[in-house]
Amino acid sequence: MMNKNTPRLIFWELTKSCNLKCAHCRAEAEDNNYTGELGLDQIKGILDNISSNYSPILVLTGGEPLYRKDIFEIAQYATGKGLRTALATNGTLIDKAAAEKIKNAGIARVSISIDGINAEMHDSFRGVAGAFDGALNGARLLRDAGVEFQFNTTITKRNVDQIDEILALALREKASALHIFMLVPVGCGIEIAESDMISDAKYEEVLHWFYDRSREVNIEFKATCAPHYYRIIRQRAKEEGRTLSFETDGMAAMTRGCLAGTGVCFISHRGEVQPCGYLPVSAGNVLETPFNEIWEKSEVFLTLRDFKTLKGKCGICEYKGVCGGCRARAHYASNDFLEEEPYCLYEPVKR
Repeated sequence: MMNKNTPRLIFWELTKSCNLKCAHCRAEAEDNNYTGELGLDQIKGILDNISSNYSPILVLTGGEPLYRKDIFEIAQYATGKGLRTALATNGTLIDKAAAEKIKNAGIARVSISIDGINAEMHDSFRGVAGAFDGALNGARLLRDAGVEFQFNTTITKRNVDQIDEILALALREKASALHIFMLVPVGCGIEIAESDMISDAKYEEVLHWFYDRSREVNIEFKATCAPHYYRIIRQRAKEEGRTLSFETDGMAAMTRGCLAGTGVCFISHRGEVQPCGYLPVSAGNVLETPFNEIWEKSEVFLTLRDFKTLKGKCGICEYKGVCGGCRARAHYASNDFLEEEPYCLYEPVKR
């Protein structure tokens, strides 16, 4: 019988190096050579451990993962071990040859960051002129090569009024999915939190917009780093007098909001295992402890799996089992990942 806390998604930061200078970058990545990055043999050994114990989706990310010369060998090794493997990239380094290599490596899907409807908006966020055109060109080359791709969009004050048009862009470019990310103040995101973070009221408004659009569009549509959505979808279904189901609501009906340490984890370029990429708390290092032991025995992960440990209004909220609040935002606001989610306006019934 599968453990309910089996890892469903593992995000692996293969490098911190990147060709862009994104205003919200979790990794604070730059066009540098970083010391201590895991080598190919080390990565293969860790993949052996993961694939021997679990069957997660593996997301190869960065920085910019295409900066690694061995990225396709890593991907091919992972897929050869039976792991469904995805690639998270800014898209600008994808040419026709790279698109073919991505396909031949067995990568199932590529996510490409799109943070605006035009170069003016996207490039200002990504810090390099030409990033928008490069990302769209990369997406089109993947489409021509027969590789699924999705758009990832981080919502901030800069682009919140463009979300309908970003959705239209994803549909027009024939993306397989659009994943909407709510900004988490970590890395470079801390620097722009005050200026770019939307309010809790606007946050709520965006998620209601998301609910309405998700029932209208024929595309995989996912709210990410937005655990409140799992409360909202249940509130709306109750108002409408209907029961949530996978057929009508997809995975949102079957899973919970914050999966950090319960179904998701992150491996850094130096082997640190974190509950998620936005929560900079180490549960152990894969160079010192096998991945499966960290996942199953780490005090950090065990604490996150016990919802009774949540504090503040998250701790008494009737939706804590399906929402849980963003543990990374709690950590940002209070330096305690168990504290209440600071960007939630909902007041629990039993407050």
